[in-house]
Amino acid sequence: MSAVPGRSPVLGLDTLVRLRRDRGRSATAPRRLVVPEGMTTPLGCDAVALPAALGAQVMPRLPRVGCVYADETHWWWLVPSDSDYALEWPAPAHYATGALVPDSPHAPDLIHRPDGTLPYTPPIPLYLTVCRLTGTAPAWSRPISA
Repeated sequence: MSAVPGRSPVLGLDTLVRLRRDRGRSATAPRRLVVPEGMTTPLGCDAVALPAALGAQVMPRLPRVGCVYADETHWWWLVPSDSDYALEWPAPAHYATGALVPDSPHAPDLIHRPDGTLPYTPPIPLYLTVCRLTGTAPAWSRPISA
């Protein structure tokens, strides 16, 4: 972009396209899931989101459930930071680093709080349950190609 004294700056095609795309996007900033008072996050905090219908199927299959949040469309499980390391969470799961909920006009409601001070759902049982319900083989059991 170059400016000539006394004239408006010239906008390139890339800038105009970006401005057009940004105009249709939600202006809402991502919201962080809030850990309930009295709980600590010594391992940091990320979240795994699932569509609400799938979330209702996951919950009873887990041996331990941490904090779970829900809105009209998704359920969110708090997990320790980096629970996506070496894991490919299967679609339609969404892994949210920092427990940020994108494009939400309001924060999801807390629907389950565990006993104790740790808000985490153990990520491996959650991952395996999501894999089973979506018909996806866990990442470590897939064949490796040369």
